[in-house]
Amino acid sequence: TLIFLAMKYMMLSFLVLISFAQTCNPIEEHRIDCDLKKTFAFKGITLTAPSKPFPKNPMPAIKAIHSNAIAVIPYGFTRPNTAKLQFNIGWQWWGEKEVGVRESIRLAQEAKIKVMLKPQVYIPGGWTGTFNLKTDEDWEEWEKGYTEYILFMAAIAEELQVALFCFGTEFKTAVAQRPSYWPKLIKQVKSIYTGPLVYAANWDAYEAVPFWNEMDYIGINAYFPLINDKTPTVEQLKNQWKTKVQKIGTFACTQNKPVLFTEFGYLSVDGCAYNTWELEKKVKQLAINEQAQANAIQALYESFREETWWAGGFLWKWFPNEDGHEGYFERDYTPQTKLAAPILSQMHQEFE
Repeated sequence: TLIFLAMKYMMLSFLVLISFAQTCNPIEEHRIDCDLKKTFAFKGITLTAPSKPFPKNPMPAIKAIHSNAIAVIPYGFTRPNTAKLQFNIGWQWWGEKEVGVRESIRLAQEAKIKVMLKPQVYIPGGWTGTFNLKTDEDWEEWEKGYTEYILFMAAIAEELQVALFCFGTEFKTAVAQRPSYWPKLIKQVKSIYTGPLVYAANWDAYEAVPFWNEMDYIGINAYFPLINDKTPTVEQLKNQWKTKVQKIGTFACTQNKPVLFTEFGYLSVDGCAYNTWELEKKVKQLAINEQAQANAIQALYESFREETWWAGGFLWKWFPNEDGHEGYFERDYTPQTKLAAPILSQMHQEFE
């Protein structure tokens, strides 16, 4: 009888421990929290550069979803495997050229919306992350053009006193191949622009960036693959975020820098919370799924908004007056006119 009672007690104790383990989330119990108090919560939208001057001011619509910041992107262009970089030239869209950049910033500041100026290189049929050149001479030519491009934009950023300047986006290979170039460029930028500085690293490469100590924010383009389901729930998505939140938070505290999602977003299609770069290749063939997009945006905000080291981010993307899209607006990243719009507005209001 004593043996039976002892075994029963041990079994009950074991069941209690299992129950406790299932209800207690160790990640939430050990949430990363360090002294990185955000000075400003960027509830941002990436403004797509329009092809022509604004037919009407786009800022009231952005204010209506309680966004307090926009990213302005004046693209530069480089063809794959070539050293030439072009920017601010005649054939570009109005919003990508200096005149459009200045007007976009003016309207935002007039509406009390902060601006991140984010000059970004577009490579037709390619990606900045794998951009590479064969010779040192080619690299030096490209770097000369890129420096001219970035310093031109840095001068605008300083003159117009924008809130934040992003001097590079997703140069995964170039940062590794040309380690001596980037510190020199950063020094030149800082000699012109005196405000906060950020670099936008791809989600899988932020830990390899060697110059975070020179930045005011750790910038991450946060397209982390989460779950390969057509319409995952908010709770399912939040569960997938947990280990990533802990990892990013640990990195932020180690670097002693707050994290800013320089880009994040989801197509309004089936499976949008997984490998979004693969979905983009076949986006016009995918089923429209506004609920999946709305759930993904809500899950991201609910996963990060209480973290003291997270400064917010810039949703990709917003078409001013619905201009500038590539013909699949109903499937694109924008939340405009979709189920995601009121969700995003609510998340903005609850994030401080």
